[in-house]
Amino acid sequence: MSNEVQKVLWEARAKAVEAKEKYLAEWLANTGGNQCNEPMYCGFAWVDVRARINSKLGKLLLENGFRKSYRSGVLTLWDPSRHNGQSMDVKMEGAKAYAKHLTDNGIPCEWSYRAD
Repeated sequence: MSNEVQKVLWEARAKAVEAKEKYLAEWLANTGGNQCNEPMYCGFAWVDVRARINSKLGKLLLENGFRKSYRSGVLTLWDPSRHNGQSMDVKMEGAKAYAKHLTDNGIPCEWSYRAD
């Protein structure tokens, strides 16, 4: 099981990065860009998975960048696409793609965002 979950987590990261790059390319093509080469609305996006930190799933999630949430029984991964910018729109695309891949592969989760 752990190898399968590990593979899903790696694939989810790749999907998040792909979604980020696609969004930025389309945004740049449609707008012509700006001084930061990203939408200027700053914020955060993340993925939450209900898992205890001492469970097999929880341990794998922690090994792959998740951290204990302020919410009980939840582990959180901030900015799954690892975007080196501040655009909430870009971070949201990565979080959506990451969460969709986990959910499609049997790991229920949710993604969320907030403005800075």
